[in-house]
Amino acid sequence: MNTFTRWITGTVLGLLTAGSVCAAPKMFLVNDYGAKGDGAAIETASIQKAIDEAAAVGGTVTMNPGTYLTGSLFLKSGITLDVPEGATLIGSQKLEDYPMLPTRIAGIEMTWPAALINVRDQHNVVITGKGTIDGDGPIWWKSYWDLRATYEPKGLRWASDYDARRPRLILIQNSSDVQLGGGILLKRSGFWTVQILYSHDVHLDGVTIRNNEGGRGPSTDGIDIDSSRKVLVEHADIDVNDDALCLKAGRDSDGLRVNRPTEDIVIRDSIVRRGAAAITIGSETSGGFRNIEAYNITALSGVPSGVLFKSAHTRGGFARDIRIHDLTLEGVAIPIHITMNWNPSYSYATIPDGVKDIPSYWVTLTTKVPEQQGLPHFRDVHIWNIKATGARSAFNVAAYPNATLDDFRLDHLDIDAATAGTIANVKNWTLTDSNIKTQDGSRPVFTDSAVTDPKDIPYGEPR
Repeated sequence: MNTFTRWITGTVLGLLTAGSVCAAPKMFLVNDYGAKGDGAAIETASIQKAIDEAAAVGGTVTMNPGTYLTGSLFLKSGITLDVPEGATLIGSQKLEDYPMLPTRIAGIEMTWPAALINVRDQHNVVITGKGTIDGDGPIWWKSYWDLRATYEPKGLRWASDYDARRPRLILIQNSSDVQLGGGILLKRSGFWTVQILYSHDVHLDGVTIRNNEGGRGPSTDGIDIDSSRKVLVEHADIDVNDDALCLKAGRDSDGLRVNRPTEDIVIRDSIVRRGAAAITIGSETSGGFRNIEAYNITALSGVPSGVLFKSAHTRGGFARDIRIHDLTLEGVAIPIHITMNWNPSYSYATIPDGVKDIPSYWVTLTTKVPEQQGLPHFRDVHIWNIKATGARSAFNVAAYPNATLDDFRLDHLDIDAATAGTIANVKNWTLTDSNIKTQDGSRPVFTDSAVTDPKDIPYGEPR
C-alpha cells in the first residue's frame, strides 16, 4: 500500500470512527446568541459570535430550523458547523456583507469578496448537516450577465468574470484537515460553489449542489480543487452551469509565478446531472497536475463532455500520472474531449485601445507569457472502462504540433456515437480492447500525429 493509498484509507476510517472515542462536543446554538431564523434581518454577527465562542473549546455550532440571512462567516480551527435539516443559511444580497480579502479567482491572485462560508488559514474544521446553504444567486448572476453584455462588444469578454464581483459559496483556503458533507445541500451559488485553494487533507463526502434554481447561474462551478493536494471527493451529486468536478492550478503569468500543482487527488462515486463534463482538468493549468484518479462517475444527457482536458497556449503547466476510469456517460456529446486552445475570447486577454483606468489585475491578466513557457504538456494518461451511449462524436482531441499529447493509453472504451471524430497532435497513443460504434461508419481521423497508417489498424491493436 503506497503513501497516497494509506492516506485515502486513513481518511475514510477516520471519518467512520470520529467521535466514537471522544466526549460529545459542546453545542453552541446560534439562537442563544440572538439569531432568530426568520429570514428577515441580517444575522451575521450572532452566528459569528457563536462560531468564535465554539472555537475556544472545539465545539459544534448549530441552529434551530429556520432561514438565517447572513453575510460572510469565518469558521475557526477545531469547530463543527452543523446545518440541520430544516435550517437554511442564505446569503445576503449586499456586496458590503462580504469583505474584500486576498484570494485567487479564476487562476489569478487578487482581492475579491469573501465567500459566504470561509475556512481560511485554519485546520480541523467540519461542515455538515442535512440542511441548506443558499447563495441566493440570481441577483449575482444578473450582475454578471448585465456586465458581460456591455463588455463583449468592447472586446472585454475575458474581463467579465473578474469585474463582476460575486461571492463564492464555500472557500477552503490555506487550510488542512477539513471535512464537508453529511448530506448537505449547496444551492444557487453566486460564483463557484466550493473552492479548495492552497489546502491539503480535505474530504468532501455527500454533497449535493444545485445551481439552476431561478435562472442560469454563470460560472457556478461545482467543486474546484485549486493548487491543492490530498483531496478526496466522493458521493457528490451536481447540477451546475459550468465545470462540475474540476481540477485547477493557476492561469498564465500569475499561475506560473505561483507555480503550485494540484496533486494526490481522488474523485469517485459521483453523478453530474448538468455541467461542463464528468471530470475536468483546466483550463487553469499553469501549476500542473500529478497523481490524479477519477472513477465511478456518471454524467447524464445534456452534459457536453465526458473527460474534458482544456488549456491554452498562454497557460503552460503539465499533467502526468492521470487515471480516469469507470465512467458512465448517458447522452454526453463528446466522451473524450481534449483542447489546448480553450475558448479564445476568454483565454487570451488584450486591452483594447483607448481603455483607461486599467485595474491592476487586468495588467496581470494581459502580461505576456513566452511561447515555450506558455505551451501546456499533458502526458502519461490512462483512460479506461468508459461506457458512452448517445454521443455525437467519440473524440475531439487537439493540442499543438510542438506540444503534443504524449503517452496516452485508452482501453475498454464502449462508445456509441454518431461519428468517430478527430484526434490531432498526439504521440505514442494506444487504443485497445475497445468497441466504438458509429452511425456513419467512420473511424477516428488522426492528423499531425505519430501513428502509422491509423486507417489500416483495426480496433484492439495499438495506434
